[in-house]
Amino acid sequence: MAHCELCPRRCGVNRAKGQTGYCRAGHEAQIFRYGLHPGEEPPISGTRGSGAIFFSQCTLRCVYCQNYPWSQEGSGETYTVEELTGILSRLYAAGCHNWNLVSPTPWLPMIVEALARARGAGQTLPVVYNTSGFERVETVRALAGMVDIYLTDLRYAGAEAAASGSDAADYVPCAREALQEMWRQAGPLVVDAGGVAVRGVICRLLILPGLAREACASLEWLAEQIGPKIAVSVMAQYTPAYRGKGRSPWNRAITRAEYDAVCLTVERLGLNEGWIQDFGAARDSELAGFNMPPQGKTK
Repeated sequence: MAHCELCPRRCGVNRAKGQTGYCRAGHEAQIFRYGLHPGEEPPISGTRGSGAIFFSQCTLRCVYCQNYPWSQEGSGETYTVEELTGILSRLYAAGCHNWNLVSPTPWLPMIVEALARARGAGQTLPVVYNTSGFERVETVRALAGMVDIYLTDLRYAGAEAAASGSDAADYVPCAREALQEMWRQAGPLVVDAGGVAVRGVICRLLILPGLAREACASLEWLAEQIGPKIAVSVMAQYTPAYRGKGRSPWNRAITRAEYDAVCLTVERLGLNEGWIQDFGAARDSELAGFNMPPQGKTK
């Protein structure tokens, strides 16, 4: 907190004294919504829902971000570590399958302490680290033993698209190195008798307009560097949003040809673990917590 270098931007600001860096994260955790969430991949949501906590602020500035009210505009309430521990306890009592930390990186100091407190009280659930993939490998390495399931993205395969879409020209090397460390820690997806995830890595690939070739390149990299055992979630739900509505190519949906190219690559590479979203799948607003009712602070 005194010299924040949690993400690849390594701003070095003293958050303990009120300074803020690129992500604008402060000294207390900021959360937009939390609750039982049915909209993740089947082994994450299971039958009772994932215990999702949607943290505010983000280390990326995606022009097409559907979560921009909290990821970029800062909506949400601040929570002390004690209050964050209370959220974990509420989700545990509600019967969720896991604690699903959505965009957690700026808030890791608070999260680590809250998880330790919850576990000290006898509350134990698998921890899902739900990330854009833009991570420092050193930070991921420090999570060994704390995170059970990594739910990560590979958004791009080239610096130009990453800079244009997310203001992160170094996204690709950072995301790939971080994913390799996630795989080293957690390995293939493991589910219980009910089909609910208990450990492993899931890699999401959102097909972006005009960038189907990059999605295919990411699949090639996964097949070569990780292998066919990795669970891949191909997402076809891209919808123009936020600043992307007025910019090409972000201002259109993906085409059938783009979708088919990615699907054929998955098949050709033998990446048989995971899921492919149907073409034309509508974005479910529950995926981002929009339909979760506002919660008062945990006391």
